[in-house]
Amino acid sequence: MTRVRMMERILSAYATVEGAGVRLHRAFGYYEVPQFDPFLMLDDFRSPRPEDYLAGFPSHPHRGIETVTYMLNGSVEHTDSMGNAGSVNAGDVQWMTAGSGIIHSEMPQPMNGRMGGFQLWVNLPRSGKMMKPRYQEIKNEDIPVVTPQKGITIRVICGVVDGVKGPVRDIIADPQYLDVTLGPDSVFSHEVKAGHTAMAYVIGGEGTFDIKEGYRVTNRDLVLFSDGDSIWAQSFEKGFRFLFISGKPIREPVAWRGPIVMNTRDELRLAFKEYEEGTFIKTKA
Repeated sequence: MTRVRMMERILSAYATVEGAGVRLHRAFGYYEVPQFDPFLMLDDFRSPRPEDYLAGFPSHPHRGIETVTYMLNGSVEHTDSMGNAGSVNAGDVQWMTAGSGIIHSEMPQPMNGRMGGFQLWVNLPRSGKMMKPRYQEIKNEDIPVVTPQKGITIRVICGVVDGVKGPVRDIIADPQYLDVTLGPDSVFSHEVKAGHTAMAYVIGGEGTFDIKEGYRVTNRDLVLFSDGDSIWAQSFEKGFRFLFISGKPIREPVAWRGPIVMNTRDELRLAFKEYEEGTFIKTKA
């Protein structure tokens, strides 16, 4: 018998400041560890005001994690210690595996007066903390769109929907990352691996994931699901759009300071010592 996952917890994203003064909304982060294991943080940097984001995220290090940037509008210009440079534009995804260490900058830019997107942090297990850094950069046109029924559209970034596989592959956390849009008064269900952490972040409209009570959630609400085999969603008169994300928990100790996440405090101290001494980067251009 299929077990539909319930809404176990609902969080509202809160305003915070990061980088060189970027104003954004955080759906979850440091204080929610390990509830969202293997995920560490989800930031929402949608904003109509350039002064909220133009200061950007100047050069900074990462080790022990993956960062996933998904743009809805505008772009993020990036450069890094491996010699990479480019832009993540509207509809694009950048899945960056920091592994043993990378130093990069990310500078948001508007397009036609609009800028906005999301960044998810995914933890790496002990066995992958010092792996070779890599990128998977996926363009808007290379993300498949599935329409399982009238009124439902799904962008498959990672994972499988109706036999269609997303372009992001070979990620340790075995994740799903979907951008789901429901038209007014639509119903959606989706299989999820039992035992995997699953969540949905609402980015538009209004709907529910509660098949019994119909509790409504709206823009910038985050839902953490209980365990089970599937999720269920229903939109209301305004339609409903959300990011659905799931992954296999790591269940290892988390030692986290700033942009670096390891398993022990000693590993953290070593990482910052190497950064200060200029020996942080293990794989160079």
